Amino acid sequence: MEALAECYRTHAWLIRSYLRRLIPPQDVDDVTQVVFAEVWRSRERYDPSRSLEAWLLGIARKRAIDHLRSRPPTSVPLDAVSEPVGHDGRDDGESLADRDRLRRALAELPGPQRQAIELAYYGDLSQREIAEHLDVPLGTIKARTARGLHRLQTLLAA
Repeated sequence: MEALAECYRTHAWLIRSYLRRLIPPQDVDDVTQVVFAEVWRSRERYDPSRSLEAWLLGIARKRAIDHLRSRPPTSVPLDAVSEPVGHDGRDDGESLADRDRLRRALAELPGPQRQAIELAYYGDLSQREIAEHLDVPLGTIKARTARGLHRLQTLLAA
């Protein structure tokens, strides 16, 4: 039982972080408990020559899928859904083209600049969080972001 407690202390943050990507936030703690209960029940199946983290994440993935399948599907009455105002499909095509141009322009940036911008805009991280995540000084992240955005502006204007 002490081994399970140590496993929980060491790896619960990893399981919670992984589950936050898969299930609603209000269900993360409950599914985390289910994961570690299964870890205890199936401890004989663990192969010490393999990665403990991978084994735990595999169990977490399966329990997240089970959790999502057990929930009733959400539905909205058709009366509550209205047609989008002025939507004729042309905006969708233009939006896709813009996203493709942006994706290609991002690919032309140096790796550190692209990484800082992607973490900020797609990862929704602050510059301080990016600096901590990458273990880089905050000023470096600010410079990378500024240079990257300036270069993106130039690439997209061309």
